[in-house]
Amino acid sequence: MSLEGRTIDVVEDDPIMGESLMQRLAIEGATVRWWRDGREALGGIRRDAPEAVVCDIRLPDASGEDVFHEIVARRDAPPFLFITGHGDVDQAVRLLRGGAGDYVLKPFEMGDFLKRLTSILPPRQDGATGVLGVSRPMQAMERTLRKLAKGRTTVLMTGETGSGKEVAARFLHGLGGADVPFMAVNCAAIPANLMEAELFGHERGAFTGATQRHLGYAERAREGTLFLDEIGDLDLALQAKLLRLLEDRTFHRVGGEQALPFKARVVAATHADLAALVRDGRFREDLYYRIAVITVGLPPLRERPEDVRWLLDRFVAATLAETGSDLAGLSALAEDAALAHAWPGNVRELRNRVERAVALSLGPWISPGDLFPERWAEAADDGRMPSLEEIRHAAEKRHIHRALEFTGGEILATAEALGISRTTLWEKMKKFEIRGEAD
Repeated sequence: MSLEGRTIDVVEDDPIMGESLMQRLAIEGATVRWWRDGREALGGIRRDAPEAVVCDIRLPDASGEDVFHEIVARRDAPPFLFITGHGDVDQAVRLLRGGAGDYVLKPFEMGDFLKRLTSILPPRQDGATGVLGVSRPMQAMERTLRKLAKGRTTVLMTGETGSGKEVAARFLHGLGGADVPFMAVNCAAIPANLMEAELFGHERGAFTGATQRHLGYAERAREGTLFLDEIGDLDLALQAKLLRLLEDRTFHRVGGEQALPFKARVVAATHADLAALVRDGRFREDLYYRIAVITVGLPPLRERPEDVRWLLDRFVAATLAETGSDLAGLSALAEDAALAHAWPGNVRELRNRVERAVALSLGPWISPGDLFPERWAEAADDGRMPSLEEIRHAAEKRHIHRALEFTGGEILATAEALGISRTTLWEKMKKFEIRGEAD
């Protein structure tokens, strides 16, 4: 089991041990907070429950056992991995009997420590169709979609182009379990004069060229999902007919007289501001309120850097398998470049860049120039490459952003998580032009 994307709290007063654990867990891809005494640890763990706690038994103001018993009383208590010396083995065994996950004996090998830590982590709540991301916003969205899976409520997916709205809609559809159709309609891609017949179908002879009956998307969806992508581009006349479909749960084929039952769930998606379109008279207000019964917003990729690494790993592995490429994988420098990129095209851009890099890379590792050839060309034209100092600053800025996101913007908690003073954090935030809120 990987530590990628996991949240781990370390409770350790020894600065050398704490720093060592922080660095190694971060290298393994975990998001880590470091608490130096029991009082601070209790407050932090209660506020933002991690997925696991690494805790020294001996702390300056309490014992690890005290921290454990305070936290384990909670219903959603995380598992504990205790760090103990030879003299505290009996206490560690007692803690195991009380529900702790495991313990490691000082001095320990880092490999054994990581093995024991991963063994106590709870399994990810991955559905049969896969997860949508490892960042907190995406995990929260996934939990919302799981709650909606059993009903037939209309759902509106919002988010920038390429952020994964159809993927989320397919995930929701797959949670239903039944083998029913998922019919995707791009409202911006079908001409307005053809859209009604494509959506509702038509009878033979309904218009010139209608030589036989045609079943539309609404009918072919049966008891499954009708996904209406870019619904903001739907013609106003068709918006009225879609409203009738949602309210009456019936429709007519073009040229038909019989009302047909509509049994599918509707999931709509848009990158546009529908409320603004309503104010401009370009989208029906009654339809807006009918489709926005539950709105699920997908954050852009630039706001969830944890998912960049997660998606990179999956897209690279999938593309290598599909193409039979003998590339070794993604280089560390390419990963750093990806994490520093703003991803204006979101997940779609990331996938396309990976596919191009795998196809064109000279190997054996995918380089930053493979992912971002336009930057390589610009650097060549300018006659310069980024300095090591620039790269270090970019990585430091990115890590501070991640820490602020993890702590909800709390400066003191962020400074503690990063192992620096609040003054130092403020100085770095000013230097890197990072905006934050004071405690």
